[in-house]
Amino acid sequence: MEAKNLIQKSIDTVRVLAADAVQKADSGHPGTPMALAPLGHVLWSEVMHYNPKNPDWVNRDRFVLSCGHACMLQYSYLYLTGYEISLDDIKKFRQLHSITAGHPEYGLTPGIEVTTGPLGQGFANGVGMAIAQQYMAARYNQPDFNIFDYHIYAICSDGDLMEGVSAEAASLAGHLGLGNLIYFYDSNHITIEGDTDLAFDEDVSKRFEAYGWHVQNLPDINDLEAISKAIKNAKKETDRPSLIKVRSIIGYGSPNKHNSAAAHGSPLGKDEVRLVKENFGFDPDKDFIVPEDVLDFYRKAGKKSAKKEDDWNELYKNYKKRHPDLAKEYEDITAGKLPEGWEKKLPVFEAGTELATRKASGKTLNAIAEYLPQLIGGSADLSPSTDTHLEAYQSFSAKHRDGRNFHFGIREHAMGAVLNGMALSNYLIPYGATFLIFSDYMRPPLRLAAIMKIRQIMVFTHDSIALGEDGTTHQPVEQLIGLRSVPNMTVIRPADANETAQAWRVAIEHTDGPVAIVLTRQGIPIIDQKKYAKAKKLEKGAYILSDSEGEPDLILIASGSEVQLILAVQEELKKSNIQARVVSMPCWNLFDQQSDAYREKVFPKHIRKRLAVEAGSSLGWIKYTTDDGDVIGIDKFGESAPGEEVMKESGFTVENVVKRSEALLSKKS
Repeated sequence: MEAKNLIQKSIDTVRVLAADAVQKADSGHPGTPMALAPLGHVLWSEVMHYNPKNPDWVNRDRFVLSCGHACMLQYSYLYLTGYEISLDDIKKFRQLHSITAGHPEYGLTPGIEVTTGPLGQGFANGVGMAIAQQYMAARYNQPDFNIFDYHIYAICSDGDLMEGVSAEAASLAGHLGLGNLIYFYDSNHITIEGDTDLAFDEDVSKRFEAYGWHVQNLPDINDLEAISKAIKNAKKETDRPSLIKVRSIIGYGSPNKHNSAAAHGSPLGKDEVRLVKENFGFDPDKDFIVPEDVLDFYRKAGKKSAKKEDDWNELYKNYKKRHPDLAKEYEDITAGKLPEGWEKKLPVFEAGTELATRKASGKTLNAIAEYLPQLIGGSADLSPSTDTHLEAYQSFSAKHRDGRNFHFGIREHAMGAVLNGMALSNYLIPYGATFLIFSDYMRPPLRLAAIMKIRQIMVFTHDSIALGEDGTTHQPVEQLIGLRSVPNMTVIRPADANETAQAWRVAIEHTDGPVAIVLTRQGIPIIDQKKYAKAKKLEKGAYILSDSEGEPDLILIASGSEVQLILAVQEELKKSNIQARVVSMPCWNLFDQQSDAYREKVFPKHIRKRLAVEAGSSLGWIKYTTDDGDVIGIDKFGESAPGEEVMKESGFTVENVVKRSEALLSKKS
């Protein structure tokens, strides 16, 4: 009886902490943490394998709070079980420079696996985490050595399951039979506007059964034995993911606001918080109360769980003796080491022919794949068009966990979020592919990847109006500047096949955020590296591809397929004794990271006559052209016609660029 009372007091402590923290911050979401405290108790004290003193232990179970607004639940259990988060941190919830932000942030708070908050994203991230575990297990586990056997636990809300990305990811997870996924659906029937029946009355359990998930329904989240039993049942389902639907009461313990929208997204109010404390037997005049026996109970739970790592370390020690080559490969990859000389495997393309950069990308991928087992990925049903299929490898599937080709289906949004989960393994370098226009479907996960500064690579092909007959709906215009505007996002638009190979080198070596490689559908000439600068200079973001014979009269700047155009313009201007410098500028932010001296060398301050040419929005180019320069871009939607005709119609011809160059030079500064 005493143990049962301590457990209840422990759960109620979390509820009171949540109410206090939100009240002190004067903002936040108290109701869901109060409701979910029993589930959190079971996970952190009984079920999950983790080590508070080593949050990055590789075989830990992953916990994803997809409904990130309920983060006071997670912060409370991280603090109580012994992670590097203090009660003072709890008191600073949602305050400037605090590690307890308003939604969980990866890299900010120890124990947070992924940045969540935008609903549905965490759900899909967990699917990527599960894929990573299955791939690593297939590659490294050996008889008697289950080195990687962790589970992914997630809590998702009514709101998460209304979002389309969760449906996309759930369908994929069911198809792949990801039995290491155990998700809890918190069915509290409340959103900000009120009861969920305002907009949501489907049978979620039947929907997930149709996806191929194992589904259990628990009528009362306060039934701890039922939660424990359901998790044990879920662990037996090794070939299909599990959804455990739990009925909770939002704001549980709040006499006047429980089971209402008033407990969802705002503080309960000082008077109501006092009533909550009285209801649970706490002193209403004291804030942030953590009884010593409760703290002792959870700290012991954390230490007990930490012993799992000791056991794993012993297992790995023996594994390393038995399988030294596999162990070395794994350790090198997780240490960020790339095979010595791998970049020498990058193909070199000879001038004199044409090749679409998407095709050059495919050749590059297949040339380096053998040397980089951590490089895996696929496309949203477009691998024949994006050239992202690894020819020597099979597809990842329910039967082949070691496959390196992924078929995400026509699910661009989920693809981006799943790639984020894969990247968070800190082992894989995952890539995905689709047409540039469909990057719009992926903006939420791309933005989150940039916030987290994680390593995923996106291949965006069919990069401009030059794709032609598919017309306005498929011709990207504003997408390039949209991607470039995202902090920590590296966007590379290579000029030819050799720049494309170098773009892959930069992307593989880049560890500080996502990379987008933007490629052409149409064939473009391969630039002669004997006549012009080497493509390796792409790593600088911008470089002098072809300089003038003397002091340049103007600087021509372009990215991608338009670099060919300005090279031709340079030759034409020579006939009029106009000296032009040609700058290939595949990546703005890489250039911005260069030294002042290098940037001055490429764009001398005194040469202000500059013309940028790019088949995309003209926005942003003024930073490099200056007020005295000009931009030939596209600030309208395209048309359905052969690509060459559409480009000509939009002014991407030698004649027009020459005319604009001459007009620019005649203009007074």
